[in-house]
Amino acid sequence: MSFIGRLIASARDLSFGGPLGILLAGAARHLPTWLPHGHRDDAEADPRRRIAFTIAVIALGAKMARADGAVTRDEVAAFGEVFQVPPGEEEHLQLVFDIARKSTAGFDSYARQVGRLFANERAVLEDLLGGLFYIALADGKMSSAEDAYLRDVARHLGFSEAEYARIRALHVGSETDGCENPHAILGVLPGALPEAVREAYHRLVRESHPDLAIAQGLPPECIALATARLARINAAYEQIAKASAPPG
Repeated sequence: MSFIGRLIASARDLSFGGPLGILLAGAARHLPTWLPHGHRDDAEADPRRRIAFTIAVIALGAKMARADGAVTRDEVAAFGEVFQVPPGEEEHLQLVFDIARKSTAGFDSYARQVGRLFANERAVLEDLLGGLFYIALADGKMSSAEDAYLRDVARHLGFSEAEYARIRALHVGSETDGCENPHAILGVLPGALPEAVREAYHRLVRESHPDLAIAQGLPPECIALATARLARINAAYEQIAKASAPPG
């Protein structure tokens, strides 16, 4: 079934509300014939979770592109890679992207709504930020405008400055030199005691495990983001452990 079509069908069938609901309803008006009314994915207990995650990335990605100057083909293509948009749907995705970019709602309203929807599931919000970082890096670098935008989005999602620095390190590297920093990825200071490193590592593994996303009925794309994030966390911990191991 059509990726964008599922979003539009859910816009018709579900009471969503807020700026995300308005965006979905606007897309449904522009594409009124994709799917019949009454479609619902019965395999999902609460399809609003999948819809909220996906449409939030579209909306916040579009607003980020606007903050950086324009929506580029690279950015739209990057979203298609994150969400595995089937061939032939690129034009549909571009349309929804443009509706979000031109909407009068500010990015902060989208971020606050999805932050409330997933207030007790920080890993889901971190995966959402991960998708935005992927889009920001579509052209091979992240601009200062994109960095400032994502910092603000993180704040509206409820993340602290320290948490944003850790999430940023996962995707972009250290804020000081741009290099990958395993301590920053785990959110600990260089020279932290092994016990503190292990505690931070195990906490992040518990929060980041893909099984959580599976149990919560989130889309496969979210599970893939969680899997990639867990791999980076494991690699960072292994790098620190290897560096601190006694010689021989």
